[in-house]
Amino acid sequence: MFETLTDTFEGIFSRLGRKGALTEKDVDEVLREIRVALLEADVNLTVVKSLRNRIKERAVGEEVHKALNPAQQVIKIVNEELTATLGGETVNITYASKPPTVVMMAGLQGSGKTTSSAKLARWFKSHGRNPLLVGADLQRPAAVEQLRTLGRQIDVPVYSDPSDPVSVASNAVKEAAATGRDVVIIDTAGRLAIDQALMEEVRRISEATSPHYTFLVVDAMTGQDAVTVAEAFHEKLALDGVILTKLDGDARGGAALSVKEVVGRPIAFAATGEKIEDFDLFHPERMASRILGMGDMLTLIEKAEQTFEKEEAEAAATKLLEGQFTLDDFLDQMQQLKKMGPLTNLIGLMPGIPKEVRDVDIDDREVNRIEAIIQSMTLEERANPDIIDASRRARIANGSGTNPNQVSGLVSQFSEMRKMMKRFGGMGTKKVRNRRGKKGKKGRSGGRVTPKGGGRHQSGRVTPKGTKAGKAPLMLPGLDRFDEAELEKMMGDLEGFDL
Repeated sequence: MFETLTDTFEGIFSRLGRKGALTEKDVDEVLREIRVALLEADVNLTVVKSLRNRIKERAVGEEVHKALNPAQQVIKIVNEELTATLGGETVNITYASKPPTVVMMAGLQGSGKTTSSAKLARWFKSHGRNPLLVGADLQRPAAVEQLRTLGRQIDVPVYSDPSDPVSVASNAVKEAAATGRDVVIIDTAGRLAIDQALMEEVRRISEATSPHYTFLVVDAMTGQDAVTVAEAFHEKLALDGVILTKLDGDARGGAALSVKEVVGRPIAFAATGEKIEDFDLFHPERMASRILGMGDMLTLIEKAEQTFEKEEAEAAATKLLEGQFTLDDFLDQMQQLKKMGPLTNLIGLMPGIPKEVRDVDIDDREVNRIEAIIQSMTLEERANPDIIDASRRARIANGSGTNPNQVSGLVSQFSEMRKMMKRFGGMGTKKVRNRRGKKGKKGRSGGRVTPKGGGRHQSGRVTPKGTKAGKAPLMLPGLDRFDEAELEKMMGDLEGFDL
């Protein structure tokens, strides 16, 4: 969603980094570019002015003038103020002392209330709660049935009856108390536009159930209209927070950057995909970091922790760095990686990824092709791909629906990746860092690049031994733009993270 804004910020910060000192004219130029970028991203004008003024007040003060690196200090200020604009802190969900905790979902028709209700129920369930979904949307045909279908997917019961929305909601709270359900999520009806009938219905449901949380579901793709809708609902309902849907879309992101400051209520949750698990608490500091092109390692680590077993991941990493990694191990890791979401999204979370690589549209079907090739191999071939000759390649290609050249390319890249990772083995230790640093100062013969120093090959690319110039031995499709030096830089950036 924020690609254009991220590209602009990266360009601004890149120019800042080349300046040893900053004048007030430099700061004004930066602020002008930031203002234009935010307006182009459809951010509310009042929010843009407020953010710009706060950044300027800090950027021209003693905070920057006394800094050892003024450019980095300005970047830090922009990051902190952008975080504040997005809400400052992650919403802390608390629960009623006497269950159930009642959550009411409101919003216009088409904003994603029903799906978000199910996603929220799954989120509560993953945190040890026993939710009950309530189908109080009796206006839209099949709305309750849609909720029941989603409820079956996450094994959460749905309560509804054909009486009237207020009675359904009120009876559902009693049902939850009687059956030990400690969270009630009420999916209310919406309209195509705000009208008196809609507001009256949600007001009466709110009075009947006294919800602990009232969340407004808004479509991030609607831009400034989302903020207008949020203001109108807040006047009638006293919202506790906003749930943004379609945060993975191609809209410019103005709603996310405007809603907190305009409405005065934080973004509580965000839906980042169509799958029911693509939903979580909204983290302002992480989103600010991603907007500024700094990645989001915490989210990436959390995704990995949810997907990978720690012991298995450590064992695989050890085998990889010792050069004992097999195609069977690689297949297992690829399958685990797919569970974390689309590869393009994961790359966007990593810090230090070049824009050219981050913008590559990685087709996840390419991963399926790699899996098919490996699964067409015998156990012996997976353990020792060096034995794969022409006849074996033809058999594997026939079995996987590919051609022998694709099989040969996969085997070749895997072998080179294994060699490279073995060279990186132990790079986090002091001994190896010192060794790498010394080599970087002296350089190597033959025009090969050394980490932390040295020159580039005449072609402008690193040429790992045994590979063609311009191609790095990496397996994932779309990532062949990396060279060895860039990979070492990224791995150096990740040092210090307990992965």
